[in-house]
Amino acid sequence: MIEGRKRFATAIVFLSLSVIGSLLKLPTSVGSIALDSAPALVAAALLGAGPGALVAAFGHMISAFFAGFPLGPFHLLVAGEMAALVFGFAILYRRKWKKTAFFAFFVGNAFLSPLPFALWMGKAFVMAIIPALAIATAANLAIAAVVTPVLVKRVTKEAEKVPYA
Repeated sequence: MIEGRKRFATAIVFLSLSVIGSLLKLPTSVGSIALDSAPALVAAALLGAGPGALVAAFGHMISAFFAGFPLGPFHLLVAGEMAALVFGFAILYRRKWKKTAFFAFFVGNAFLSPLPFALWMGKAFVMAIIPALAIATAANLAIAAVVTPVLVKRVTKEAEKVPYA
């Protein structure tokens, strides 16, 4: 797909888009729920699991930074969860299990990732955050579902061109 310096530059562009998305927040009790994972999902589809996971983790940390780290050090846990979910998304997506990848990311991000917080912040916090997280996840997935096929087609066309021919 994308090689060398172009791959690095593309990853930086997606990280920048994730920072921009982190400024588009949903009005919730936790201010770090934003549109920051859509660029990570697209990066995972185009560049692979590793770069996508890095974009997801850094994107969440930037989103948390702009919100004032409302969950404190637990944002490191959330960043790890985001990285793992996007990593899994990339593996499924690249195996051509696209619908499964989108569904697994939705379930993982909206319903499974808040569960560890029940231990520290209680079940009420988890139940309160799930609706907003589900809406944000659906919005991020909708953006990624529209953008990814277009970019994959474009990158594939570029790769088919023979350089210096």
